Amino acid sequence: MSLRYRAISWNPQKRRYDAVMAASSGLYLALFVGVSAFTNPNATIETLLIRAFGTAALLLLHVILLIGPLCRLQPRFLPLLYNRRHLGVTTFVMGLAHGGFALFQFHALGDTNPLVSLLISNRRFDSLANFPFQPLGFIALVILFLMAATSHDFWLKQLSPVMWKRLHMLVYAAYALLIAHVALGVLQAETNPLLAGVLAAGMIVVLTVHLLAAQREHAMDKQPFETGFVAVCALGEIPEKRARVISLNGERIAVFKHDGKLSALSNVCQHQNGPLGEGRIVDGCVTCPWHGYQYLPETGVSPPPFKERVATYRVKLIDGVVYVNPEPVGQDGILSYTPSV
Repeated sequence: MSLRYRAISWNPQKRRYDAVMAASSGLYLALFVGVSAFTNPNATIETLLIRAFGTAALLLLHVILLIGPLCRLQPRFLPLLYNRRHLGVTTFVMGLAHGGFALFQFHALGDTNPLVSLLISNRRFDSLANFPFQPLGFIALVILFLMAATSHDFWLKQLSPVMWKRLHMLVYAAYALLIAHVALGVLQAETNPLLAGVLAAGMIVVLTVHLLAAQREHAMDKQPFETGFVAVCALGEIPEKRARVISLNGERIAVFKHDGKLSALSNVCQHQNGPLGEGRIVDGCVTCPWHGYQYLPETGVSPPPFKERVATYRVKLIDGVVYVNPEPVGQDGILSYTPSV
């Protein structure tokens, strides 16, 4: 955080997350190859692997793009948000395997360098039916590589938060390139309309979920200006060691319930504006779901020796209803009291 870089450690949750992801990916690849070999016995093993890794990468990218807005629509999806970067790295690995097998099968047997062959073998940019779709996939893979390679905080500091965020927002450009790669490639050679339907359905789902989440966020922020303590929710609406995110006077506030107490903090992590309210309390600290930055719920201060701080707000409980004062506590970060739940 504010002092030094630390090596990545795999806690039990990360191990479970990675184990489920690895098992699911392996099962998908095995089923895809097995079913495809049965239904298309003339296909080579290289062709089956190209299709298996390619579809796995595209499916994982859909999941990655859906996790964020789904968490805002339904908190039950929050466990998928934690360690989402592992999904991103896995997506790149799947895409790399897909590209490697494709490069070997279609470009490695000639006299020209395979990468050069990929870029120059088809120059029919004026034909939609024969458009060179392979370079589109290659560009998308480069973007996924840059995102995977710069996921550590070292690169966040070197590139600056603004540039780092812009780089990682290129995931949407990679998604568009991959959709075009598939639409101009596989769908031109396949006559089964099911493939086009599945691709279109995936795009519609991603777009719809993003629009619904944006609509909900916009409605949350359109609240009248309030003074004094404001009733925000019932106590039972806040899960233990998690938060209910509210908007007061244009500020997002995360109200946490933990160990018989209530605490209200700014929803914006000091690291990269991550949504603290989508995180949870781990080892007594509010933990950002994006990169694990932590803050003491009573004070909004990071545990020593770290120095980050987020704003805190006074909160009280009356007859099972939670009230929050939208005026932030002073710079000392200490709440005037912590109400019992």
